[in-house]
Amino acid sequence: MLKVKKFPAACIAWILIAGLLTSCAQKPKSIVPFVWNNVSVYFLLTDRFNNGNKENDYSYGRGLDAKGNVIPGIQEEAGSFHGGDFAGITKKISDGYFTDLGISAIWITPPYEQIHGYRSAPGFAFYAYHGYWALDFTQPDANYGTEKEFKEMVDTAHAKGIRIIMDVVLNHPGYSTMLDASEYGFGEYKAGWEDYYYGDPSALSPDKENSYLDAVSPNWQNWWGPDWIRSSAGLAGYDAAGTGDTLLTLSDLPDFKTENQKAVQLPVFLVSKWTQEGRLQEEQAELDAYFKDNNLPRTVINYEIKWLTDWVKDYGIDGFRCDTAKHVDLTCWQTLKEQASAALEVWREKNPKKALDDTPFWTVGEVWDHGVVKDSYYTDGSFDAIINFSFRKNVMNFSLLPKVYTFMADAMRKEDFNVLSYISSHDTGMFTRSNLIKGGTALLLSPGSVQIYYGDETSRPTAWPQSPYMDLKLRSDMNWDSVNEDVLAHFRILGQFRSRHPAVGAGENVEILAKPYIFARTYESGTYADRIIAVIADPNQMVEVPVAGIFENGNKVRNAYDGTTASVKDGKVIFDSGINGVILVEADGK
Repeated sequence: MLKVKKFPAACIAWILIAGLLTSCAQKPKSIVPFVWNNVSVYFLLTDRFNNGNKENDYSYGRGLDAKGNVIPGIQEEAGSFHGGDFAGITKKISDGYFTDLGISAIWITPPYEQIHGYRSAPGFAFYAYHGYWALDFTQPDANYGTEKEFKEMVDTAHAKGIRIIMDVVLNHPGYSTMLDASEYGFGEYKAGWEDYYYGDPSALSPDKENSYLDAVSPNWQNWWGPDWIRSSAGLAGYDAAGTGDTLLTLSDLPDFKTENQKAVQLPVFLVSKWTQEGRLQEEQAELDAYFKDNNLPRTVINYEIKWLTDWVKDYGIDGFRCDTAKHVDLTCWQTLKEQASAALEVWREKNPKKALDDTPFWTVGEVWDHGVVKDSYYTDGSFDAIINFSFRKNVMNFSLLPKVYTFMADAMRKEDFNVLSYISSHDTGMFTRSNLIKGGTALLLSPGSVQIYYGDETSRPTAWPQSPYMDLKLRSDMNWDSVNEDVLAHFRILGQFRSRHPAVGAGENVEILAKPYIFARTYESGTYADRIIAVIADPNQMVEVPVAGIFENGNKVRNAYDGTTASVKDGKVIFDSGINGVILVEADGK
């Protein structure tokens, strides 16, 4: 029997770190291919992750009073910008934070310019810190950083072998706000709006803000315009929300008429904005060339697609996470995928030394409550993956894990599709903070692609329990000053293991034993082959692991969780499950 030294509890964290360092020190004997079906995605809200440049914290007058002074405590408010930016992400990439986690792609919230002003919430100002209330798709939001800082972030990630997935929204722009309407000369708000806007934040409310709205003013034609959007605000000349998923106004947001097949002109406010910024002619010339070169009509959706795929062409974005996918016609997503793929090839031709490889552009859709099933989003919308809403709910009961893994792996291999599973997100909830070790195990050994929500690996707490908005509670600042080192060590070991083994996410799943739960994953592509065995058991047990058919007698194998090794004898090895009940068997030298 393999002898495993027992250590006191106080040393366990050091054992985990030592195992991680051993794992990191080992290099694969062959180059590990990148496979989207095994990708480990790290999803972060740029504004809440890391502040790398404090000089951009109050861009466009956000968080300032009428005299231009910072409102005391504004960065601690739930709905305000908190200072996270591209520079902060770049610093963490450079420091190796994501590499240590085994991350192969970073999903950032939409980076483009957001509405400048706030919307009134009960007792506080609600800004577009999250990136889902677009004002102008053509340039970065100044709170997040400059074009140069965005480029540096993407280039730094690529230099580390990490891809960037950009969140995109085709369904809606941002709300109108008092500040934006005043700045760009559209719409109408009644006299006294400035006193309200710059008044006591605790007195704010949606009803009070709406009382200043002059919806019948013809000046609303100078906003997006009725050819571009429908609105639930009763604005003069605008269509109201329709019925059906693609005609709704979600959360009363303006709804882009992505189904509109007629040619439209640029919105008046964008002409005004770009004129103020001295770039109207440049933007118009780019649009003219795009529509001519691609033989596309000047429809609403094609303007959007041009603006979004420019981020791919200019910076080398590797994939899109597509927000509210069920609320946009599938043909629109198909066109976006085609144009983004072409844009990535243009970037690669211009930047051959920066291109990681020739892996196709990746799209993952957010279809609320979608599970593990191949449907028209894959076939007609050309999505490579859909977010798996069912995973988090199923693994709340840890005993269901064997059934979940078997079902997922069998379904995806049989019909050749992929899903992106998660345990926490910015919309649906955060996994129980006291159970993140088990949650991390379930997630990082899952078939298909996986998504770590920022702070799951550090036990980031929820916030603002009094907030009426669930999403705000899930979007606290990254807890750099209170990291749970035990949870972080666990995520790092599993993440590194997954990054070395395409078999984990993309391989065939073979259940070996139900209790303790022992399974193998095997993967082959051309001349490359990979195989692993994982054990999920009770803690601190000496587990006899059957490995026949995966590893041969005499093979030296390693438990990647703690770095111990053993030689296969009689088709078995014995390893200690450790304090977290996990054994990760790989060929020694991996």
